[in-house]
Amino acid sequence: MIIDIHGHYTTEPQPLLTFRDKQLAGLADAMRKPATTELGITDEMLLKSVEPQLKMQRDRGSDLTIFSPRASGMGHHVGNEEIGHVWTRMSNDLIDRICKLLPDNFAPVGQLPQFPGKPPANCVAEIDRLAALGFLGVNLNPDPSGGYWTEPPLTDRAWYPIYEKLVEHEMPAMIHVTASCNPAAHYTGAHYINGDTTAFMQLIQGNLFKDFPTLKFVIPHGGGAVPFHWGRYRGLAQEMKKPLLTEHLLNNVFFDSCVYHLPGIELMTKVIPVDNILFASELLGAVKGIDPETGHHYDDTKRYFDQLKLDETAQYKIFEGNARRVYPRLDKFLTARGKPAKAA
Repeated sequence: MIIDIHGHYTTEPQPLLTFRDKQLAGLADAMRKPATTELGITDEMLLKSVEPQLKMQRDRGSDLTIFSPRASGMGHHVGNEEIGHVWTRMSNDLIDRICKLLPDNFAPVGQLPQFPGKPPANCVAEIDRLAALGFLGVNLNPDPSGGYWTEPPLTDRAWYPIYEKLVEHEMPAMIHVTASCNPAAHYTGAHYINGDTTAFMQLIQGNLFKDFPTLKFVIPHGGGAVPFHWGRYRGLAQEMKKPLLTEHLLNNVFFDSCVYHLPGIELMTKVIPVDNILFASELLGAVKGIDPETGHHYDDTKRYFDQLKLDETAQYKIFEGNARRVYPRLDKFLTARGKPAKAA
């Protein structure tokens, strides 16, 4: 199978966006807030809305997309915590409905109701709810402030209630910030990559996986700056008297392939062990245009791997095997549907 572990619902029906506009407008004027949480979105509307993703699956040769709400739409820094809980639940419920309508095409990952300055423990109930619905994992924002980094590092004990629940439910977390409200940091070009890189450095500095040896993180967008500066991070870990990165982090930290040119994918496969790379494209996501140098879409990332001529074992791990290992609930779901993992 070709499993794309990083897809976002960026083609939401208008009623959801209208609700969000009213929800935020209600902060300034109570008369403008939505009167109901009933969106009136039918199954037919949901099926119509994901036709672009289904077409890209067919055209680009992928089988299944791990699907979560729009990343920039999570908006953890917007409104207040109460609004965030309502918005998170509604967004996750639409993901749940789509994945149940099209189980051969989509598998669900949820957002969390994070809010700046509020305890991460306030997200625990939503994790339990998502697990009961059959979600595979969550997106975890290391910077709910939207570009100002007011929260403690991911290794701080304040985050432990989330990690305890993720371990309990065998759910990994993808490190994923939302939109930036800092004008100095463009959200997809800078803030997303900053989030990935900063999270990795925080994990180097701490010893989180001594407390949570089975906790798994996926760092998207190729790991941000990490593969290009692998020597820097190895050296910093050495100066801090940490174990080798392969021992310190790589049993628990994985990287996706949302890297939009061939040299970047080549570098990633040379630097990051193949057991830690998961195929992804972020459809429909950060870069939607056609590369004039190749004539193909930047985010058609499978094409880059096809050009590398990896051996059969490496291809299986990147396209399917690693995803099933990092997302054990996905493996159970696929096996129950008659699609067992390849024998070792």
